[in-house]
Amino acid sequence: MQNEPIEVTLKVTGILEKLGVPYLIGGSLASTLYGMVRTTQDSGIITEMRPEHIRPFITALESEFYIDDEMIAESIQRNSSFNIIHRESMFKVDVFIPRPRPFQQSQLARVQRQTFQLETAISANFASAEDTILSKLEWYRLGGEVSERQWRDILGVLKTRAGELDLEYLHQWAKELKVSDLLERVLKESA
Repeated sequence: MQNEPIEVTLKVTGILEKLGVPYLIGGSLASTLYGMVRTTQDSGIITEMRPEHIRPFITALESEFYIDDEMIAESIQRNSSFNIIHRESMFKVDVFIPRPRPFQQSQLARVQRQTFQLETAISANFASAEDTILSKLEWYRLGGEVSERQWRDILGVLKTRAGELDLEYLHQWAKELKVSDLLERVLKESA
């Protein structure tokens, strides 16, 4: 995995941890961790930030990141997303504040702690391999089922983690998320 994306992302997750905010790293960084390596221009963090976290979050990161406090407040209020940009590298971190739903709770309960050796050992919470697949299937569906990149990411995780995945969990949540047909298709393609 490339160092810059993970280093920048871990700066953000480190602050979330200090503030006691539940989070997980998903998206392309998670699919790279579990599957095939690919370059990425951004990272995605799902978090349960609340209004009381805004000021300490900004204070901790504003020297290194471009941050818009109004965008963060609006994202928390609307359960949407905001991004912050690392000034030196111009790497973007997308922060998602979704509406509470059972799948999100399941993802947060199943986070996988991963440790990276940079200047020192740094750990962060990642979505599980199964939740990475399910989230990417959901994004693939929402995106009109045209993103070859999303599909390749899903295939990469399935092929790399073959035999390790909890298929019962995958099928259960695929049904809930209404992506069972896509899961069946990608499982056949990855075999």
